[in-house]
Amino acid sequence: MEKNISKKNISIITLLRSSYNNMTKSEKKIADYILANEKSVMSQTISDLAVKAQSSEITVSRFCKKLGFNGLQSFKIALAGEVFSKDELLSQEINPHDSYKTIAEKLFSSIADGLQDTLKLLDFEEINKAVDLISKARQICVYGFGNSYTVCKDIETRFMRFGIPVKAYCDLHMQLTASSLLTQDDLIIAVSHTGSNIDLLQSIELAHDNKIPIIAITSYMNSPLCKLADVVLHGMGREVAYKSEAVASRLIHMAIVDVLYMGIYQYNVDKGFANIEKMRAAIAKRRL
Repeated sequence: MEKNISKKNISIITLLRSSYNNMTKSEKKIADYILANEKSVMSQTISDLAVKAQSSEITVSRFCKKLGFNGLQSFKIALAGEVFSKDELLSQEINPHDSYKTIAEKLFSSIADGLQDTLKLLDFEEINKAVDLISKARQICVYGFGNSYTVCKDIETRFMRFGIPVKAYCDLHMQLTASSLLTQDDLIIAVSHTGSNIDLLQSIELAHDNKIPIIAITSYMNSPLCKLADVVLHGMGREVAYKSEAVASRLIHMAIVDVLYMGIYQYNVDKGFANIEKMRAAIAKRRL
């Protein structure tokens, strides 16, 4: 596999097959898996692919670079044009000339499909463990970056209604400070689409070392974040374009938060109802 092979002049499938004899044993495992699971690879992270191909993340990364790509994401973008038909690609991607109606149809369809997928993927024993941890926590810190932080703020706003001290952080220094000061009576909820954000992992590793309970809300089961969490809640959105990041998944993760919210409400209906009534009464004073 030469690094300077032109991707424009040869298909990815042909490139894999023609380079096969020159691959190492580990690289052949990766190639075999991709050739047998072309479409499945599209929704997998580097961690997922490494596990499925019985390899390591660094070997997958080197594999893609040897083929002439910057990494797995650019490899998948090139592969998508070959394994999906033109109609399949058009049905998933938002195009420059799409009408607002078409854009809405594509986005809403991907969200609806993602919700149904997540319903099948959710481990409800893990949901039960998460509700128990949240209900008993002395205080809760919620960590996330970028789009995931919008989910963190939603958690902060919703869970505050139960009288639980809760704070969302998107700053690494504040996360590290919290992870160093929290105790086993507290709780961290980490939200990450990929579960591979380096800054988030640094904060979570410190919390893990301090034996602080951790709940992860993420799209990928085999991510580094999942390996550090006590409870993993997995929700996967069907993205409408390979170059987009976590458009549907952000809403899927919020739906998981809604399930937790209702679970905590059921955990103590009387207290939850009383707090919500107090909140509504306070807010009502600010309306005309």
